[in-house]
Amino acid sequence: MTEADHPAPPGTSFFDGQLGFALRRWCAPVLDLPPHADPDVYLERRAELGADEVATRMLRAAGIEEFCVDTGFAPERLTSSAQLGTAAGARAHDVVRLEPLAEQVALDIVTGQLGVAHFPDLVRSRLAARAGRAGGARAGSPQAPANPEVPGESGASGKPDTGKAAVVGVKSVAAYRVGLELPAARPTDRAVIASVRGWVSRLRAGAPIRLADPVLHSFLIWTGADLGLPVQIHTGYGDTDLHLARANPLLLTDLLRELSATGAPVLLLHCYPYHREAGYLAQVFPHVYLDVGLATHNVGRASAAVLGEALELAPFGKMLFSTDAFALAELYLLGATLFRRALGEFLAAGVEADDWTVEDAQRVAGLIGAGNARRVYRLAELAAAEPAAEPAIPRPTAEPGAAGAGKAAAARPARPPAGKATGRRGKQAKPEKTAANSQATRPRQAAKPSAAKPTASKPAGSKPAPAEPGSGEPTTASAEPSATAGQAVAKPAKPKPGAAPKPATAKRAAAKKAGGAASRSRKQAPVPISLIKEPRGKEHHRSPKPPRSRSHGTAAHPPRGDETG
Repeated sequence: MTEADHPAPPGTSFFDGQLGFALRRWCAPVLDLPPHADPDVYLERRAELGADEVATRMLRAAGIEEFCVDTGFAPERLTSSAQLGTAAGARAHDVVRLEPLAEQVALDIVTGQLGVAHFPDLVRSRLAARAGRAGGARAGSPQAPANPEVPGESGASGKPDTGKAAVVGVKSVAAYRVGLELPAARPTDRAVIASVRGWVSRLRAGAPIRLADPVLHSFLIWTGADLGLPVQIHTGYGDTDLHLARANPLLLTDLLRELSATGAPVLLLHCYPYHREAGYLAQVFPHVYLDVGLATHNVGRASAAVLGEALELAPFGKMLFSTDAFALAELYLLGATLFRRALGEFLAAGVEADDWTVEDAQRVAGLIGAGNARRVYRLAELAAAEPAAEPAIPRPTAEPGAAGAGKAAAARPARPPAGKATGRRGKQAKPEKTAANSQATRPRQAAKPSAAKPTASKPAGSKPAPAEPGSGEPTTASAEPSATAGQAVAKPAKPKPGAAPKPATAKRAAAKKAGGAASRSRKQAPVPISLIKEPRGKEHHRSPKPPRSRSHGTAAHPPRGDETG
């Protein structure tokens, strides 16, 4: 449930916290329970419905229309982005995690398939091939053999996905490995080869295949930027594998300055508790953007304060919606709901104080909830290239209450009587990273959000899919929903002065009896989706594969920590 890698201490519960209270308030109605249901009652109902049904309900109630999913963490255990999109009834796109790609090339060198001197060119060509950019060998060709661990190659079942999602960006988790004080200048091939030589020597001596070299992390970021892809960089809050003091985005200042020449967007992910610093960087550098995804659901009712602090300096055209949901379907719904509510309160307060107009508020809600992500990741181009959408499938009627921009496309919040809030797509710009693109919900008028029923409506060009658990940044379905979904497109409710949000009602959906139940302790989690993160390291990979679910981060490599950010 949290970033902790251990069960709650005896006599305590993870339900007793901001995240736990938010889960009981907003997720219980989606399972046909009253708001604030007792944790034991919630877990019993969750087990009764089964992991797949729960994931589908949560994903569709989140109201996310498009997902940008980091498929680099434990892809063999989670759903692919395509499976996540299917479960959510939304479109989904891949974000390639850079470190696993480099680790596979290093493994090929260790096994004698390649020479050390080939590392720089092979990384460039494989990334270009994966992203579908010119200059690289196609995946599956002799020059770039298909890698089962590369995101998008297969789903949780190990079988190839029927349709691979388009790559819209790349992501670095250098913060987890070495911190963010990376070399600013573009590393030369000679410097890269020298670092790889030392790395390979350690691998041959028995070290784990885990990239942790500042020069190589910098090289990977430059490689993604040279392809013109939006580059996501994890900053701030994360699990115990991260040293928070070394994850301050200000440490990237020199590198960001140098990268500006490439024109590639750089997305600072999550940022908390350095969201104000990230807002400053987004203001002073034209190619820098940010989100507060991971913090939104973790801080619960304080999400409005965090978002407001990030927007003190960050231009409204530089903030993106994100959930960073992982392995737990509820996190998609909470990420979307709490973000919508936070953005709605922020914009409504400005309208009430006459700092901006209702029209301004509606336009900004459209930008932050969807427009900025669509522009940065060039999602309009992908939508135009897709075949016509099939008839939409009905969505669950459970209403999450004040829904907020979420990662998975699901129910759209009901529109208040006020004016029409539209999200501007803007001109197509170079891609930039944001966990998942989602249409921002329109700012609600006042604090009184109208309950939004999930509907079958989707963005044009999206393919409806059968209900399945989300994947990627999970609150979307995937073997284990993974938060890596990234930035999503959700529609914000229009701001409406006064009135407190009313709890949303939920229509009871047909219960699906499936084996699998979520529990508070790892020992009781032989199910696809667990309320506690699976054990790390070797034990993590021995645990049973969840049926499907992956979202904001899924890379196949044996990391020391979760690195789900």
